[in-house]
Amino acid sequence: MHSFAPILAYGLTVGASLISASPIEARGSCTFTTAAAAKAGKASCSTIVLDNIEVPAGTTLDLTDLTSGTHVTFEGTTTFGYEEWAGPLISMSGKDITVTGASGHLINCDGSRWWDGKGTDGKKKPKFFYAHGLDSSSITGLSVKNTPLMAFSVESNDITLTDITINNADGDTLGGHNTDGFDVGNSVGVNIINPTVHNQDDCLAINSGENIWFTGGTCIGGHGLSIGSVGDRSDNVVKNVTIEHSTVSDSENAVRIKTISGATGSVSEITYSNIVMSGITDYGVVIQQDYENGKPTGTPTNGVTISDVTLKSVTGSVASGATEIYLLCGSGSCTDWTWDDVKVTGVCC
Repeated sequence: MHSFAPILAYGLTVGASLISASPIEARGSCTFTTAAAAKAGKASCSTIVLDNIEVPAGTTLDLTDLTSGTHVTFEGTTTFGYEEWAGPLISMSGKDITVTGASGHLINCDGSRWWDGKGTDGKKKPKFFYAHGLDSSSITGLSVKNTPLMAFSVESNDITLTDITINNADGDTLGGHNTDGFDVGNSVGVNIINPTVHNQDDCLAINSGENIWFTGGTCIGGHGLSIGSVGDRSDNVVKNVTIEHSTVSDSENAVRIKTISGATGSVSEITYSNIVMSGITDYGVVIQQDYENGKPTGTPTNGVTISDVTLKSVTGSVASGATEIYLLCGSGSCTDWTWDDVKVTGVCC
């Protein structure tokens, strides 16, 4: 006859080294206080708490290849050292991952250290968060401040991002540029629910992907709700996108679809519904097929088709000198559009 001692899993609190242990349920609950410890110990934890982590300069808070079912929580204030590099500052991947922000937490990128008014054309700046291969997962309730460049880069399938705040308001006067809120590409099944974004570029930019839903957004100070630029990537198809129940204020554009000049691809099954705009300085609604090197040429091409586009209840006003609606399509490449209750007005001088 054999006798066995009980086998226990342990909850870990770790900085540069293991500092405490207490019995808990398997697989392990871990509190990390350094980026290095989080990277080294992540695989053994079912629950990860990131407690007031100061990420060293030039280092990614690496939570890639997480074990399926892991729950990650940001607590306290997460900060980053300064270095001119491409980033990302945070990267996560895995399946069935849950990411949340604890009450009172803040992820403070302190982007003003990089801002020079030139965005990607100036000094090297890190992107903020790669959700690449974060499949069948969710990110909820994160509070993010002053990203150096683009915020969330999403390349995942079946991911939901809810109640995320990106506050780059300081960039309005301190040189923030190319500070996109959510960039989506190479993804199937992306849900972005109730985001608040104050930035200096696209609130949402969908470059490729299918089955994408954006709802309840508050977009301030940027370039609006964009599809594109589409073209010149490995995947140049955007299909089945709904953008609804959102406001865009004090921004360059509100509703925008843009495709690359001379490229091939398709944009189809697009719905903008219940969008309210105010203080728009350039275009209320703009759909154009003439982008090249990040700028419009004024000459559209028809290689990236734009079809089955519905605008329903798109209303509001643009500022003095702005254009209410601007459409520039190539020959035969914009088809099957349905517009209902689109009322964009100008503001007199």
